[in-house]
Amino acid sequence: QVQLVESGGGLIHPGGSLRLSCVASGSIFSINAMGWYRQAPGKQRELVALITSAGSTNYADSVKDRFTISRDNAKNTVYLQMNSLKPEDTAVYFCNAGVKQYRGHPERPYWGQGTQVTVSS
Repeated sequence: QVQLVESGGGLIHPGGSLRLSCVASGSIFSINAMGWYRQAPGKQRELVALITSAGSTNYADSVKDRFTISRDNAKNTVYLQMNSLKPEDTAVYFCNAGVKQYRGHPERPYWGQGTQVTVSS
């Protein structure tokens, strides 16, 4: 089994910063891409940022120049530094990882349970 656990969400004023963390644990042989998604009430889940095992990154246009994704492969952890937060960033943020549990096994996507981020004055 593989578990992804997010932390770092909360209530923040507009213009503030938060750092989300997501740790993957369990039977893990390797992790490919890791990413952050978010889902606001009444909206579909959307990709926020993605980082490959080699460190290449991709961002949604709405968060470019404000959010930074990074990872620590030794700790199976991915981070999302969120600066200049706006009310429209309010959502549940989910961590995702492509994991191979054993050598030769196919990669499968795993999700965390989500962490709430609320940006409000």
